[in-house]
Amino acid sequence: MPDNYDNENQENEDQSFAELFESYSSGMKDDLQIGDRIKGKIISIGKDSVFMDTGTKVDGSVDRVELLDADGNMPFNAGDELELYVVAIDDHEVRLSKAISGVGGLELLKNAFENTIPVEGKISATCKGGFHVEMLQRRAFCPISQIDVNYTETPEDYVGQTFQFLITQFGEGGRNIIVSRRKLLAKAIEKEKEAFFSTLKAGDIFNGRVTRIMPYGAFVELISGVEGMVHISELSWSRAEKAEEIVSADDTVTVKVISVADGEKKNQKKISLSMKQIDTNPWDKAADNFHPGDKVSGKVTRCMAFGVFVEIAPGIEGLVHISEMSYLKRVINPADVVKAGETVSVVIKEVDAKARRISLSIRDALGDPWLEVAEKFSVGQVIIGTVEKKEKFGYFITLAPGITGLLPKSKFSGAEKPGLIEQLKAGDPVAVTLEEIHSSDRKITLAPGDAKEEGAWKNFAETANRAPVSDLAEKLRLAMESKKRK
Repeated sequence: MPDNYDNENQENEDQSFAELFESYSSGMKDDLQIGDRIKGKIISIGKDSVFMDTGTKVDGSVDRVELLDADGNMPFNAGDELELYVVAIDDHEVRLSKAISGVGGLELLKNAFENTIPVEGKISATCKGGFHVEMLQRRAFCPISQIDVNYTETPEDYVGQTFQFLITQFGEGGRNIIVSRRKLLAKAIEKEKEAFFSTLKAGDIFNGRVTRIMPYGAFVELISGVEGMVHISELSWSRAEKAEEIVSADDTVTVKVISVADGEKKNQKKISLSMKQIDTNPWDKAADNFHPGDKVSGKVTRCMAFGVFVEIAPGIEGLVHISEMSYLKRVINPADVVKAGETVSVVIKEVDAKARRISLSIRDALGDPWLEVAEKFSVGQVIIGTVEKKEKFGYFITLAPGITGLLPKSKFSGAEKPGLIEQLKAGDPVAVTLEEIHSSDRKITLAPGDAKEEGAWKNFAETANRAPVSDLAEKLRLAMESKKRK
């Protein structure tokens, strides 16, 4: 092969290599400066250093210990991308760091100030208005308002801890250095918020901390700097008048995102949350869990003019109509029988899960006195009752708790002294004879107990010992007084 061919081939190879090198070099960024924040990929992880692709002809390196997590483990792998600060440059290496630390001079602090580079510092003591911070063998001052994003109640808790700070003021040749940790935290929070909001959607579930309780609900912190609001109606399936009945400040709660809307400022969102929707609606299984005839206990939640509402399970309220309050007395005001918050026994009368209605009865839970009427009363029996109510057509007479009979006005004339019956008032005792008993219809027809017919007193004497109301001696006394009036 001719020598000139070899020479020509060598020249072509040299030219190709030069072109490739030039092409490679033109893509490198050789204008790096101290303080620059760069993003690069991990090339390799060594025993003491982690080597990075800086995008220049010179690779970068960062101390391995800087990247370890709280447990001392390396959380990164080759190929992962990191953002780091340039802290030193020479012809052979670009030194990178999460923050400036260690031993240095005023020039390094000044560079950090001018280029907004975080500097590592240790809080050595508290002082008036803030803290003494030791960094690069210099003393700086951190105002108490700049140590955290939240209000600091116990400054002494920070003493001895090492943090990253931004130098916000560098004056008097380095004799007046003021730093802030709050600004770094705020930046990190804003970045975290951006990432959080980019994926946040309705239906997401979080564990959060209750930060504030208001009359209309509770605020829950989802991540640092991001809160959502749980309206009082979304705190629980149970009815609540105050949020404090369900949650307290600093409680950890599980919430579901209902909606997300833009706020008034950038990186702000109005987040509506729900605690109760973490669980299924209890009405969905009401028909399976509750049946007519079941006797259960519940809490009175509201007293209305027409009856009371009783919660028999979280989120399941039923109505006890005023007519179902009591067998023993006529109820005019339900609040006279039960109070809100009181626990009562009820019998389920009807379940309509689709309409979310359950009818309840308090009186059925206590027992129906009419079921024992046939055992305690008989036609012809004379007993002492109490006038319950006077109407134009006659008097309602209470014979026993929950048992009322009617003494028609047409029967008054059959009394020995009708005028005395006319003078009776509500609450007065009166002797009556049981003329008709219809237990199924809850009706008892009465006649005057001091009827003119012969044998009335004898009939009373024979049956008085069976009368369920009042003491026998009291009955006899009233009967004797009635006899004397004859």
